[in-house]
Amino acid sequence: MLKQLLGKLPRKSSKSTANRDHGGNHAANSNASTGSRSSNGKSANSNISSVAANNSAPDVSQNLGNKIHQGVNPKLNGDLGFSQYEGLPGFKDVPSSEKQNLFIRKLNMCCVVFDFTEPMKNLKEKEIKRQTLQELVDYVTSVSGKFSEAAMQEVMKMVSANLFRTFTPQPRENKVVDGVDLEEDEPSMDSAWPHLQIVYEVFLRFVSSAETDAKLAKRYIDQPFILKLLDLFDSEDPREREYLKTILHRIYGKFMVHRPFIRKAINNIFYRFIFETEKYNGIAELLEILGSIINGFALPLKEEHKMFLVRAMIPLHKPRCLAMYHQPLSYCIIQFVEKDCKLADTVIRGLLKYWPITNSSKEVMFLNELEEVLEATQLPEFQRCMVPLFQQLARCLNSSHFQVAERALFLWNNDPIENLIIQNRKVILPIIFPALEKNARNHWNQAVRSLTLNVRKIFEDLDHELFNECLLKFQEDEKKEVEIKARSEAAWKRLEEIATQKAASDAMVVAPRKALTCSASG
Repeated sequence: MLKQLLGKLPRKSSKSTANRDHGGNHAANSNASTGSRSSNGKSANSNISSVAANNSAPDVSQNLGNKIHQGVNPKLNGDLGFSQYEGLPGFKDVPSSEKQNLFIRKLNMCCVVFDFTEPMKNLKEKEIKRQTLQELVDYVTSVSGKFSEAAMQEVMKMVSANLFRTFTPQPRENKVVDGVDLEEDEPSMDSAWPHLQIVYEVFLRFVSSAETDAKLAKRYIDQPFILKLLDLFDSEDPREREYLKTILHRIYGKFMVHRPFIRKAINNIFYRFIFETEKYNGIAELLEILGSIINGFALPLKEEHKMFLVRAMIPLHKPRCLAMYHQPLSYCIIQFVEKDCKLADTVIRGLLKYWPITNSSKEVMFLNELEEVLEATQLPEFQRCMVPLFQQLARCLNSSHFQVAERALFLWNNDPIENLIIQNRKVILPIIFPALEKNARNHWNQAVRSLTLNVRKIFEDLDHELFNECLLKFQEDEKKEVEIKARSEAAWKRLEEIATQKAASDAMVVAPRKALTCSASG
């Protein structure tokens, strides 16, 4: 009876190699659930996932894969795991027929993510993973023969486990003043970069490899994956964004089926940034990718691409943090104008729509971009927008901020732009002449006054008759302004006199009444 009762009790699982071989998955699961406490009292926190290099390695690796497929999070962070985390044999130590299987096992092993917020934790395991990732880089670079579908699946699983994570961005309030990012010199660096960098390198070489079949790989590099990849562009680590930029560009080039979706997804990021948050770290990198994409657009441009310019590219001039991404944005805009010169009018009117009023440094950026656009502008497009354009430039010429006025005057140093102005001087000079005269007489900055006199002399030498007409009209307008001002001052003076007289008469009326009141009471 006693033997029967004892027989029904569960036996304690053995830790010997033999029992592991016979016990299979039951032993591994038992070790994972009990925390694998050893006799010296060490907790499970010091032990991570077991992928041993001995005869049981295939079983343990397969078990880890099963765990992942069953929904167990491979991001263990050192708090949950198997008995050991040990390296696998090198690729040079196995026959060629076994290399792809070893590749899959190493990928599976690297699905474990360590906690880098505690630098001294799991140092040995972190180094094993780093070396394994480096071996994966070398293998992907030198592999001969197409990757199998199983290998592709494991690559994407490993990449997803390591890269896709939730960011906790630091507050960005008061970081951007007058268009300048105050923390640009001190970017935030990800503590897990020693592993992340090599994971990105593995993925980059995998995507770029000629042995990666695009038709097969597109099952795994699908639209949900691309959306998650785009979310990573909000990383505060510029090194990560640089890798993402290269990888996304390779994906765009290799997977033609995803091109419209990628453009649309980037478009949506821009919309959210412009009209909702004005907070996104990867705008510059996305624009750099788009610069290359726009450069490859076929002619004539599709209506979709023109709408992208109008609805996303031009409104990107609106946010006050423009300085963080203006250079690649300006490049994209110029690409559009060079592809289709008829878009110059659209671009210039878009710049005028978002022209800054109180932000002088942003105004200088607009003038820099305007010069590049005007260089690529043809005469018909220039004539369509020159009146509102030079009305704005006249305001820039009179700016009390010397850099704005100086930058506007530098436009006359550009030969293509000067030629456009000369051909249309009868329209342009009457618009800007008052600004030139006021600058020459009253501007506080000597450099601005000197440049103004040079521009004034260009028009005077070019068309003396037109210049004199503008001067005469300016003098007449000035006299009218003086007369209007004098009449206005006289009217105000009369009103003041009338008000004074009325106050005095009211005081005289009140005084007798008080006297009569006093005499009556007496």
